[in-house]
Amino acid sequence: MKKRGNTQKRLLLIFAIILFSTLLFAQKQVHKIAFGSCSSQDRPLPIFDLVVKHDPDLFIFLGDNIYGDTQNMDTLKAKYARLASKSSFENLNSHVEIIATWDDHDFGWNDIGRHYPFKKESKEIFLQFFNEAQNSERWNHEGIYTSYNYKSCKKTVQIILLDNRNFRDNLKPYQGEFSKDKRYFYELDYAPYQHSDSTFLGDIQWNWLEAELMKPADIRIIGSGSQFGIEYNGYESWANFPNEQKKFLNLIKKTRAEGLFFISGDVHYAEISKLTEKDLYPIYDVTSSGLSSTWHFATPNKNRIEGPVMENHFAMITIGKKNKNPKIKFEIWDILDNQRVEYTIKLQEIKFK
Repeated sequence: MKKRGNTQKRLLLIFAIILFSTLLFAQKQVHKIAFGSCSSQDRPLPIFDLVVKHDPDLFIFLGDNIYGDTQNMDTLKAKYARLASKSSFENLNSHVEIIATWDDHDFGWNDIGRHYPFKKESKEIFLQFFNEAQNSERWNHEGIYTSYNYKSCKKTVQIILLDNRNFRDNLKPYQGEFSKDKRYFYELDYAPYQHSDSTFLGDIQWNWLEAELMKPADIRIIGSGSQFGIEYNGYESWANFPNEQKKFLNLIKKTRAEGLFFISGDVHYAEISKLTEKDLYPIYDVTSSGLSSTWHFATPNKNRIEGPVMENHFAMITIGKKNKNPKIKFEIWDILDNQRVEYTIKLQEIKFK
């Protein structure tokens, strides 16, 4: 009887070990992560076929995933349906896992923030289009911010997708503050806020973000529709909310969150920016914007270390398979399948000294 009881205990122990191992390795392995933004539903979008050719484990839409620009929710649904009907999008959707956040044109309209009157309706349409799981917290809280956890070999990869629309104050109109600066050869739209009560993310999202950065992770990818690492340029970016930008940098210091870098979109060209801050490792921002859209010039950016790439493109992150100090490679691939940018860092570079 005692022998039989011991056998049952051993079997239970073996079962527990198998179950634990299954749960431990259940997280999907990601080594190649593609991303981009600014895809018009009225364009052919062959770039998605090119993304599939490069065989990433994950694709991240960073906003302006369609150009909705409407107060009519039937129109918004119809524009998403137009994107879904494209053979290249069907190809992407059937071969690569997709996650997404939004920017202004798919949230509401150009440069709009928290005063967009249909943000709840727009959110529901967004979540339905991207097949958000019914048990997702995104359905329950205001806005669409969220996070995901993956594995890359033995490294934990945390992907945080911000909502830079739902809570954001209106931008401050430009009133000639930089009229003597020769770098600005173009018309500026906005000026930086100088008072600290202007908000980019809102209190609810800031509190959530702090809790996320406290979670254990080796590599943290922050997805933001608006660029984080650039200098002020008179257009939309985190630089229009310098107190909020500083708050984020201070939050990284406070939480001691390591392995963190940004990916962003919006501007219709690609570049890599490197932001330096006292008592903090370098903050990289890889901008990929132009799945179908283009722009005719790149704005001044003293933090730019690669680019700009003005043609249609997508970006790729490749995480090396070394366990101690893996390389993280950033690439920009244009519509003709030419590699336009390759920039590699080691994980140790984005850790506190």
